[in-house]
Amino acid sequence: MKRLLLILLGFSFFCLLYGQDSLKTKALFSVPKFSGYAILQYQYSGQKGDESNTFNLRIARVSVDGTILNDFAYKVQAQINGNTSTLGNSPRLVDLFLEWKRFDFAKIKLGQFKRPFTLENPMNPIDQGFMNYSQVVSSLSGFNDRTGEHPSNGRDIGIQLEGDFLKTPSGRNLIHYQVGVFNGQGINTKDVDNKKDVIGGIWVVPVSGLRLGIFGWTGSYARKGEDGVISLSKRRYAISGEYVINDWTFRSEYIHSTGLGFEDTYEEKDDASKTDINLSNGSKADGYYLLAIAPIIKNKLHVKARYDMYRKDARWDKAKTLYELGADYIFIRHLQISAEYAFVNDRSLLKHNYSMADIQVSFRF
Repeated sequence: MKRLLLILLGFSFFCLLYGQDSLKTKALFSVPKFSGYAILQYQYSGQKGDESNTFNLRIARVSVDGTILNDFAYKVQAQINGNTSTLGNSPRLVDLFLEWKRFDFAKIKLGQFKRPFTLENPMNPIDQGFMNYSQVVSSLSGFNDRTGEHPSNGRDIGIQLEGDFLKTPSGRNLIHYQVGVFNGQGINTKDVDNKKDVIGGIWVVPVSGLRLGIFGWTGSYARKGEDGVISLSKRRYAISGEYVINDWTFRSEYIHSTGLGFEDTYEEKDDASKTDINLSNGSKADGYYLLAIAPIIKNKLHVKARYDMYRKDARWDKAKTLYELGADYIFIRHLQISAEYAFVNDRSLLKHNYSMADIQVSFRF
């Protein structure tokens, strides 16, 4: 792992030196772009013993991005809603990175940003298409990770190399790759066990709009308690596919994980020293989803459906499956409303079946 990190850092230094001759002729800074988005939510859940019926400010984010010397792009993004008592929901820094983009085949990103794992993880919550990311992506990509890591919106701190190559005569790149080295602890958190996560993926684009990819992840999540540092391994892979054409979207991904998790989710500072291991969920988990979004009026009105299954211990007797139907209407590019109904089958509950309803209004600025 140290060797891979040294290779990435060495390659980064070489590329920067190679491109420095052209820097004198370029503008120092672009005009920074200020933007953001918000999602307002109403959700009903009929789960027996845990019924809910509430309005919610799901997300409110603001960001600033721009370029330096044309070749460098930067972004700073913060989530500004939530309470101030927990790491998972409080206002916090989400993204802060600098990316060198001189060559399409070798872009270098440094800072805090999305982990390069799965097709769905990097998507904006609005563009993702449904009331939330799929269960398996949320549980195995660092949103509400099964390891007990604090909710990190699929992000971590590290360095990444990615690029596209093998252009067709029409200008479409056939292959995209990405590989990164990360702390493994989630956002705004230093490494604990001095081990690094290595995450990467590659996909092919055989025809326009179609992506077929595989991803891998090896690393650890650690805490320091009274007995010293406890480090739990993470070994994950994903098989992914997506086809987007003429406002139709089809996407499916399968993810498998091995490795234990801690009993308590890291939400408050005291949780960082809680090292009891959750043995009831076992050392394996997996799941997959399959979705389709179809236009009724192109770029305006859509209907959608998703099958979303997750097994937190890779056993069917604890599988949770959502059967979702919904629609969305785009008033203008910056404003849309979406509504969904979900029939939930959770085999870990005494009463397996219940219904959910979700309405969200989202806007960008």
